[in-house]
Amino acid sequence: MTRLILFNKPMGVLTQFTDTRSPTERPTLSGFGLPAGVYPAGRLDRDSEGLLILTDDGRMQARIADPAHKMPKIYLVQVEGAPTDADLDPLRRGVVLNDGPTRPALVRLIAPPALWPRDPPVRFRKSVPDTWIEVTIAEGRNRQVRRMTAAINLPTLRLVRWRVGDWTLDEIAPGDWRDGTVG
Repeated sequence: MTRLILFNKPMGVLTQFTDTRSPTERPTLSGFGLPAGVYPAGRLDRDSEGLLILTDDGRMQARIADPAHKMPKIYLVQVEGAPTDADLDPLRRGVVLNDGPTRPALVRLIAPPALWPRDPPVRFRKSVPDTWIEVTIAEGRNRQVRRMTAAINLPTLRLVRWRVGDWTLDEIAPGDWRDGTVG
């Protein structure tokens, strides 16, 4: 039977079980009591937070992570600036990044979500506004959402992956995990 784990990856944690690249050990998935034999289906950058799915089934891993399957991923993104809805149109059409054009994204302005405090907190500056947007993509390039918002001059301050396909982060605290269902 396929094992599926929904994990709320905290900021600063690597999406791997060991850290072989750094002389000082950085936090990895091995510090969270995850079951043996499961591996990440996709990645989340060290400075991103949120839903990470782990499974023991290679085909399930590919179905979740491979952009060919077009599984939607929803991100809650705090950006620097005060964009209007029209300012987000380039993301809806697709922007050109250094590794080629992105597929069109679903993007909307949202109210600040009720999230856990981030450690370290996002730097607050009185003179620079920030705004929350929800971005849905069906790709998964390296740092894609951050690069997309930067391409339209809205640097990302905080990025939380909230949903992958039908799986969501609801009621999972940072650093916690629960079994998911395979559907």
